[in-house]
Amino acid sequence: MGAVSTCRTIRRCPRLFGLRPAPLTLTRQTLRWGCSIVTCRPDAIFVVSTLPTCWRPTVTSPEGAAATLRGPVLVVGAGLIGASMGKALVTAGVEVHLWDIDRGNALVAAGRGAGRLDGLDDDAYRVVVVATPPAAVASTIVERLTRHSHAVITDTASVKGAVLAQLEELTAGRDVDLSRYVGSHPMAGTQYAGPLTASGELFVDRTWVVTPRTDNRHDDVQQVIALAQECGAHVVCMDADEHDRAVAEVSHLPHLMSILTGANLRHARPEHLRLAGSGIRDVTRVARSQTAMWRQILSSNRNEVRRQLEAIRTDLDDLLSRLDDPDRLEEFLGLGQSGARKLAGKHGHQMMATSAVVIEIPDEPGALARLFADVEDAGVNVEDLSVEHDPAREMGFLSIDVAPDRAEQLTVSMRDHGWSVRS
Repeated sequence: MGAVSTCRTIRRCPRLFGLRPAPLTLTRQTLRWGCSIVTCRPDAIFVVSTLPTCWRPTVTSPEGAAATLRGPVLVVGAGLIGASMGKALVTAGVEVHLWDIDRGNALVAAGRGAGRLDGLDDDAYRVVVVATPPAAVASTIVERLTRHSHAVITDTASVKGAVLAQLEELTAGRDVDLSRYVGSHPMAGTQYAGPLTASGELFVDRTWVVTPRTDNRHDDVQQVIALAQECGAHVVCMDADEHDRAVAEVSHLPHLMSILTGANLRHARPEHLRLAGSGIRDVTRVARSQTAMWRQILSSNRNEVRRQLEAIRTDLDDLLSRLDDPDRLEEFLGLGQSGARKLAGKHGHQMMATSAVVIEIPDEPGALARLFADVEDAGVNVEDLSVEHDPAREMGFLSIDVAPDRAEQLTVSMRDHGWSVRS
């Protein structure tokens, strides 16, 4: 038997790489959740923390089969996330149906290949995904639990504790089986909104958090894990409270830092803004996101966000006290470096030191293709890259990060090919 790719991007889009579709060879060990088995695949990560003992995984033999997503799937809410999920699942061969309170959104999403509009009987669906705006998530989950008695219900809300609290309040004294609800949160998105911006590749190689509870059935949890995997995501499992702390640290606070930086620009004079480079554009990119959606997200996770902001306030006071002492200032800058290095680099490995080679490139068709061909000819591996545009000329600057001991080799080779190298 020939080799089979374990790369989900290649498996989902084989024609881009000149390959024929092939099944994933299951050779890894598997994880046992109670009496159910989930395959530990290269494109899935299972991190279980602060969950009860009965939910902790144990290694078992590789003979077990991975969970298979059982359709049909109903996606409720055909915005960016819902429509992107629908497109990914349809591409994977899953039967998907769409519903949105704004039928125009559903029509656009269906027209872009995210699923079908013809509804089935309520009992026909096996998985229902609630991808509505945050304020409508809990009430929609209750409605769908009531209507779809044979379905697992999951959601895409970015705050899980608030959803659970609302669910308990909405179902108090009612005969609603909350055990069929398994929370989840795909850590993917853009600053854009609506089905027109949907992409079936939105979740590929992105983290998708599943937040199982002790009352969930193992098979239901597996269905939500299988849903995320069909969309191309890496799966991480953790409880709802820890999830909310984590997203406050790595998502909500950074968003507010972007907002604060963007808000500070309201004081800048127009001639000062002409000096802006790629750094401030990168920092403020997410500040352009929908304010109405982020109002709901931040309000629902306000306790964890407040803790993060209070910590930032303490650090800001500390930084102000160091400005007149260069040694103490550098010590504080080092704290930022060490924190940034904790983030994973390429392929999940520790971030490595790199050197940047900055090359001037004309803003014209084919320029990047020629440049990359010359980089390949240099025989130097690219670790990362970014583009900055010249505000006054039809030119740009491509910054190529390479291993420090290969920077000089790339610089010489690119100059030999006629490129203007700025570093």
